[in-house]
Amino acid sequence: MSKKILFFGNERLATGVHSGVSTLQALLTSGYDVAAIVVAQAETSKSRSQRQLEVSVIAAQYDIPLLSPSDLAAASGQLAGFGAEAAVLIAYGKIVPPAILDLFPRGIINIHPSLLPLHRGPTPIENAILGGDSRTGVSLMGLSAEMDTGPIYAQQTVALEGGETKQGLANQLSAIGVDLVLEYLPKVLDGSAEPKPQAGTGATYDHLIHKTDGQVDWTKPAARLEREVRAYAGWPRSHAKLGSTEVIITQAHVQKGQGEPGTPQADSPGQLAIACGQNILVIDSLVPAGKKEMSGAAFLAGHKLN
Repeated sequence: MSKKILFFGNERLATGVHSGVSTLQALLTSGYDVAAIVVAQAETSKSRSQRQLEVSVIAAQYDIPLLSPSDLAAASGQLAGFGAEAAVLIAYGKIVPPAILDLFPRGIINIHPSLLPLHRGPTPIENAILGGDSRTGVSLMGLSAEMDTGPIYAQQTVALEGGETKQGLANQLSAIGVDLVLEYLPKVLDGSAEPKPQAGTGATYDHLIHKTDGQVDWTKPAARLEREVRAYAGWPRSHAKLGSTEVIITQAHVQKGQGEPGTPQADSPGQLAIACGQNILVIDSLVPAGKKEMSGAAFLAGHKLN
């Protein structure tokens, strides 16, 4: 059984998170011959802080070609030249065309951080948090031409408690993905794995998150805004104007109460509490423009809100 594979993606499972490249590292440590790493962009956009891709560090360390073709289908000849039986994909970020899918006799194995067919699309972690889901998980899927519709080799469920951070959840799901791919990839390569079709009903689709989504709308329920703070951490982040100061809210919790949406609540002494469409959002920590992160109480002590 050949252990030569290609690797697609940057392993950043959500917007604005850092990756430990645990899947790629585990494959290399386990003796797989990763012939090339293929990413959609060699650098992230300015909105993602142009951080160096973590996979590029591994590529340099192991002397693995790092490819970033602008037209993936046009690169089929180059990719075919590596002679890989299969590929592993995690957070590639673009649709893989049939011309590339057909290159691999054993297919492309995709690690997707949701319980498919729930949360198909590019932002499953963010939307599991935004939706207040009680559970999520990881699906190991055979990649198909249509987005996230391929057959499932394995799934593992994770219970959500309602306080998960985006980075923390990405780390947890990434670790599960590593275990699943190490368990099932040998079976995929020797042809003994038998994936099952996804359920024909109940699919949900998540769309890209945009920078404007991070603008806090105080008419929303406080529970929704608290979830946005966690789901948008890192990028696009939850932006608001408190008094005359632009801030980024980094941690908050919900408190029962009511008031005109967007107005500070004086009956919460020592707390930076803002009325919402339903209940009150207490801002535990924030980053004022041009300053370092501070507690809501510290901000309240040094700024006028009216």
